[in-house]
This record gives sequence, C-alpha cells and structure tokens, in this order.
Amino acid sequence: MVKGKIAIRKINCSKSRQVTFFKRRTGLIKKAKELSILCDAEIGVIIFSCTGKLYDYASTSMDSVIERYNKMKQVNQQQSITATEIQFFKKEAESLMQQLSSVQECNRRLRGEELSKLSLEDLKNLENVLELGLKNVRSRKVDDVEQENVELRKKLRVGSRDHRESKGEFSAESSSSKDTSKIGAQAIQFKDDMPERILLQLSLQPKPYLLDAQESASG
Repeated sequence: MVKGKIAIRKINCSKSRQVTFFKRRTGLIKKAKELSILCDAEIGVIIFSCTGKLYDYASTSMDSVIERYNKMKQVNQQQSITATEIQFFKKEAESLMQQLSSVQECNRRLRGEELSKLSLEDLKNLENVLELGLKNVRSRKVDDVEQENVELRKKLRVGSRDHRESKGEFSAESSSSKDTSKIGAQAIQFKDDMPERILLQLSLQPKPYLLDAQESASG
C-alpha cells in the first residue's frame, strides 16, 4: 500500500502534532549523525519545540559549531560587501573616465583644435560659447581694475590725512615756542624799564623769613 502525500501545513490536533514532532525530530537527528559520519562534516542541529523545549545535536561540540558559524558569517558578509564596493567603484571609474574624455574634447575645441568633425551648427554654438567667455573675462578684468583703483584711492586718502596731521602738530609746537619766547622777552624788557628807585625800594623791604627769625631769637 502506497502512502499518500501529506500536505505540509500546521497540524491542528495537539496530540498528532506531538507525535509528528517526536518522529521527525528523531529522524532529523539520525540523518545529521549519518551525514557527519559519512562525509566527515561538522554538524550542529538546534530545535525548539512549540512548548519552548530545547533539543540539539552537534558532531563535535555546540560551542565549537556556533563559533565557527559566526566567524564564517562575518567572513561572508565582508566578502559580500567587498564585492559590492568593487562593483560600485568600477562603475564610478567608468563614469569618471567618460566625463574626463568629454572635458578633454571640449578643451581641444575651445583651443580651436579638431574642428573638422564639427557641423555648422556645432561651430555656431562653439562661437557663442567663446564670445560669452570673452565677455565674462573682460567684465572680470574691469572689476579687478576698479577694485585696485578703490584700494589705491583709500591709501592716498590715508597718506594725505597723516601728512596734514603731522604738519598741524609741527605748527602748534612752533607757535607754543614762539609764545614762550615772547613772554620771556616781555618780562626782561619790563624789568629793564622799571625805575631804579622802585627797584631800590623793593630791595630794601624786609624779607619775611628774616622777620620770623628775629622774632624767634627775641623770644
């Protein structure tokens, strides 16, 4: 009697589900042992039942199998990332080479080289580009010259102001020295003009410090 094909879906009956789990778990572990022995493979099997119970099998040790698995997983991830990066950089390099070739061709045309392959429309477009570029160059040149003139005028104004200030200080010092000389000359002239009698009277007047000394001696 041929067994019918069982549909792979969840078994609703809990008793039937437990029986099926026990049979298939035992068969899976048996097949893992046979594969390990026949092919000298390192095998680890971890099973959790629907009730949360753990069943496992390892041909060597479960810790060894898990450690090896984690290492190989990291290596595979790195290799996958490296391959992806290589592909990305390869595409980027191709795109940059195309852009470089286009720029070099444009520069040669701007220098008036390799114009034989251009059509009349291309030549007109190139002429418009050159005229626009020349206009921009002239405009920039005018701006630079104007800026230099502005800076030069600022420097001239500063130099002229410093010169005026230094000249004003010199004039003030000259005037002050002249006034001082004039006052001294007037004092000398006034002394010379005083009558001799007034000068004599001033010289004969008692000095205050002599009067204080005499009072102290008498006391």
